[in-house]
Amino acid sequence: MSSLLKEEMQKRLFRPEGQRLDEFIEIVYSAQGRHFLCVSVTKGKDVLISLVKYVRSGLDDTYEKIQSWFLKDLVLLDGREADTDDPFFDMHFDKVHKLEALSCAAKYSFARCLTRLSGTYCQRELKIANFDITYIEPTSLSSNRGDCMVIMQICFYAFNLVCLSLCPVS
Repeated sequence: MSSLLKEEMQKRLFRPEGQRLDEFIEIVYSAQGRHFLCVSVTKGKDVLISLVKYVRSGLDDTYEKIQSWFLKDLVLLDGREADTDDPFFDMHFDKVHKLEALSCAAKYSFARCLTRLSGTYCQRELKIANFDITYIEPTSLSSNRGDCMVIMQICFYAFNLVCLSLCPVS
């Protein structure tokens, strides 16, 4: 479903503007309709973060950019709570934008994407706060920064806890 949605947004909204949609997450923005945070790369190699509203009218789906920011202008990506499963985060530009992803996994996926693109296109390390860095940075197990890596790390930690609980106490 998400790959079809990504293709649809790419075709209708980003390709006509000469951009390539890299990543998107659904966010809770208002009670009216679905909203997405989209990360795209322009032909000039600028990275844009766009707030997109999805509107369904009859049989036609439309996408409307409500607001866009340049990644190079992002001062801080604040996850608010690193120790809890919290989908809320803040993006600090000239003003702070308080957002809520649909899930904590989506929030981390978005942070991984921004971190990767900041290094690639902005040639700077993105300043992040209140994220569990082990889920954003690549590990020695794999350089895959996808959600599969997060699940694998959780399973690894759970396996270690089971092994420790089975060890005899002397």
